Amino acid sequence: MSLQLPSEIVVERFLPTVRVLLARALDERGFTQQEIADRLGVTQAAVSRYVSGDADIEDRIADDPHTARTVETVADGFESGTLDEYEALAELSALVDELEDRGPICAIHEAEMPALAGLGCDLCVRGDDDRLRAEREVLADVRKAARLFARTEGTARVVPNVGTNVGTALPDATDHADVAAIPGRIYEMDGRVEVPANPEFGASRHVAGTVLAAAAVDSTVRAAINVRTDEALLDAARDRGFDPLRVDAGYEDRDSRLRERFREDGVRPVVYHEGAFGIEPITYVLGETAVDAVRRLGDLLPAAASDR
Repeated sequence: MSLQLPSEIVVERFLPTVRVLLARALDERGFTQQEIADRLGVTQAAVSRYVSGDADIEDRIADDPHTARTVETVADGFESGTLDEYEALAELSALVDELEDRGPICAIHEAEMPALAGLGCDLCVRGDDDRLRAEREVLADVRKAARLFARTEGTARVVPNVGTNVGTALPDATDHADVAAIPGRIYEMDGRVEVPANPEFGASRHVAGTVLAAAAVDSTVRAAINVRTDEALLDAARDRGFDPLRVDAGYEDRDSRLRERFREDGVRPVVYHEGAFGIEPITYVLGETAVDAVRRLGDLLPAAASDR
């Protein structure tokens, strides 16, 4: 893996692009090439290259609306005399912050360092703190679990029509935004399981609600995966001593009702409902991690298949 600091992206991609855009904007406003050079701290020859169209720019930065607004603000300020160099620098520094916060600088950084892809990295914004490490661990867990589910034999037949999702909560999770899952859900196509995207926080409601309800009663349970309710699968769970917990299918006050059931009957490894009008029957397999939940499901599938 090649290590590259975000600041390298700023120096090598952001700064040259913004200089070109500013030079062209000032040229359109009637500034001479020498005046532009003095403003930007470059040579007149460089400005000539910028405005002639010969200079390379980073399209992902140039096309971002934050970049366009900032370039216009700085150029207008220079033209009207309402913005000095210090204030222009402040505008550009704020733009860097915007583009680093899941913006094009972040995207370029992930492209240069593929190991960052899918981690939800916000190192530039928040730094390397304990919560960031926890978020990375949760995202990695969901990513591994989704891949394990996709390559486990027999999973395609238990993907419900609404799709499967797998989620893991942060240790101190309080709402759905603290649970990572797969955006768009995992789906079945032509007998194959397809994982459409890398995990993100806040990408699920029902799996996240189930996880949060379970974690509120048993803090060791922080993950779940949903599949189609299947009697053979439930029988396999009973044979393993899991005693699946049947819950109501209704959406109204769902999360609070789940928490109450877990308080009354305990958090069990397999939780299911039989559906209702407009609600597909769904089973949740729980675990300490998403990988644990998928492995538990994988252990049940061969027995469920033999019952058919």
